[in-house]
This record gives sequence, C-alpha cells and structure tokens, in this order.
Amino acid sequence: MKIKALSTHIAADIEDIDLTQDLSPSIISTIRNAWDQYLVLRFRGQKISDDDLLRFSGYFGELDPPGPNPYGVTFLPKYPEINVISNLKSTKGIPLGNLGDGEAVWHADMTYIDEPPSGGILHALEIPLGQGHTYFANMFEAYKTLPDLLKDSINGKVLIHDSGHNSAGMIRKGYEEVSDPRQTPGARHPLITKDNQGREALFLGRRPHAYIIGMDVSESDALLDKLWEHATQNTWVWHNEWQVGDLLMWQNHYVLHRRDGFDPQSRRLLHRTQLKNFAA
Repeated sequence: MKIKALSTHIAADIEDIDLTQDLSPSIISTIRNAWDQYLVLRFRGQKISDDDLLRFSGYFGELDPPGPNPYGVTFLPKYPEINVISNLKSTKGIPLGNLGDGEAVWHADMTYIDEPPSGGILHALEIPLGQGHTYFANMFEAYKTLPDLLKDSINGKVLIHDSGHNSAGMIRKGYEEVSDPRQTPGARHPLITKDNQGREALFLGRRPHAYIIGMDVSESDALLDKLWEHATQNTWVWHNEWQVGDLLMWQNHYVLHRRDGFDPQSRRLLHRTQLKNFAA
C-alpha cells in the first residue's frame, strides 16, 4: 500500500490496496492516520460490492443511517445504511437516488442535527465522463489563515444550520420554505470547532438559510459571506474528477464539499455510507 498526496493542503491517494479483502489492524491504522492528516482519501479502481462497502466503512466507526431525502423513501431497503446518490429514475419516473443532476452547493453533511456524522464514504458505480466533479476544502487551513479581525468576530458565535433543504437546494419532506433566516429550523453549532488534537476549524455547514444567532440579519449575512469567500478559495481546495471504481472518504466536521451539475441525460450512480463517530 502506498500513500500519495494529491495537493498541498488536502487529499491523498491510497494505492495498491484491494478493498474486497479483509484489512489487517495495521493497515486500518495506517489508513486512519492518513485520513487524519489529509482529511480526504481516494482509492481508485475498487470493484467492491455493497457488503464490501459496509465492511470497509465499519473499520473506521459506527455506521449512521442516511438523512431524510425529499422523497421520504429508503433507496436500498436491503442496505438501509447505504444512501444512493443518483439522477436515475425507474420506468415509472420514480427517483432511484438523491440529489439529482444539479449542482450541490458547498456543505458539510447533516450539520443540521445536533451530532452530525463524523465521516462520509462514497463509491462510484456509474459516472458521466468529465462531469459532476466533487470539490473538497480544508477547514483547518481556512480557520488558521483567517484575518485576526474575522477570527475575533466569530469567537463564541453560534450558527443555525438549516434542516429544511438538502445540498441541492431541494426542500425536504415535511418542511416548508422559511423567508426569515432567524426562523430557520435546524441545529445550533459554534462557528469554530476543534478536533481531538485541539486543532481549530471553521464549522459552516452550508450558506443558504444560515444565520448567526444574536446578530441583525444583514450583519449575519455580511459576516457569513466573508467567511464563505475565505473558506472556499482555491488555495486549500482539491477536486476529484470521478472514475468508475473511485472510493472517497472525507472527515465531515473539518471539510466542506460541493458537486458540479451534469448532463441530465447521462447516468450517475454512487453508493454512500456515513459514520456516526470514529472508532476509538
């Protein structure tokens, strides 16, 4: 097994490994250490089953079921821990997956709940060539390089994370549109989070419908716009140009990600797991 950095600040390839096989504790430990260092790991050419995906995911923590989708269904009843990310539909026009073919804005997963998942793992089964790239941004670097004035302005501040929409902007089943961001439903989280080593990171969730508690709406919006402009600059962003068989894993509390839109007539199908928390 080899580890190869993919950019200066985020992401690495793990090469010469077959994820259909059981992994030894030493290999698992090496991958976990690389994950802590690079935050996003990519394994290319992995022809794995859903059972393989679940086994591999379980090496790194407790599996967490997917969040609610706009259709209120479980896409894989046999594997309720797996979410389907796809634009495909049945012959009756029923969606077979979540997020469709549009752009998915910058976000971290499920930060609208009190204890968001710690990690996400995504395996590519069908991919439109050269489309639907996924981008990742390092929030440790984003916080570390914030101007002191911005750091001071967010110290102790708490953000409302919208639970009413998914990352493609689609309203979730059971929710209604809210025009005043102060009334946004969802969890409250400090704008600054820490890992178990004490490293500080921005914790932004997603921009639409967000609100910093205690501020005027216009002031909250202006501050959030500055934070998002800083957090998503190219310096600490890397993107994956998907290939069939890619498996990506990212640390959800410390990384933002987004997806380009793609041709709705093409086929895109990925299976995804998430970790409620990391294994000790």
